[in-house]
Amino acid sequence: MRVLVVEDDHQTADYVRDSLLGWGCGVTLADDGEAGLACARREPFDVLVVDRMLPKLDGLAMVAALRAGAVQTPVLFLTAMGAIADRVAGLEGGGDDYLVKPFSLAELNARVAALARRPAMQAREPTTLQAGDLVLDRLERSVRRGGREIELLPLQYKLLELLMLNDGRVVTRTMLLERVWGIRFDPRTNIVETHISHLRAKIDGGDQPSLIVTVRGAGYAIRAR
Repeated sequence: MRVLVVEDDHQTADYVRDSLLGWGCGVTLADDGEAGLACARREPFDVLVVDRMLPKLDGLAMVAALRAGAVQTPVLFLTAMGAIADRVAGLEGGGDDYLVKPFSLAELNARVAALARRPAMQAREPTTLQAGDLVLDRLERSVRRGGREIELLPLQYKLLELLMLNDGRVVTRTMLLERVWGIRFDPRTNIVETHISHLRAKIDGGDQPSLIVTVRGAGYAIRAR
């Protein structure tokens, strides 16, 4: 599970990050609302943990901007603003849950897990993914392009599935290492580049238009032209 924590107090951010990492989550930190908004738009997360009082862009405005852009990732507001009116504003402003500081790490972890389990999250990941004439059936674990079946190795399938779940969006090298290989550090090898090259040879071979594109300095994406 991937969690974005948007918190400007570095001590609190580290406290939350270490707890979630110990629970097996992948965690990304952002220390202001603008950075959090950009990150949540750019990368897929299972849950967002957002402070209300943030520099540059407050938490409510950040979440409102995400909802306006059709980003429906569950949001847990984690804040010192604990009045009833504040809680109501947070929930009516696009938040899915609200936890007031000071808080228990056990409760934080439980609330994050509950948000990640919501059926609405599962419904947003369809059983069939399509980009142009490329179709991936997640139930059959089959891949076809233009009606032609493509045989993929398990790692190649996981790579393609992650790219297609983020159709049109950049998937970074770090995300691929975490989600496909379970590696939370950079091994300083060309493992990602090598596997993408082999996948591209199978998906984009022959006279077919290229679907897998390299976004220089950022990562990779599936883009149907």
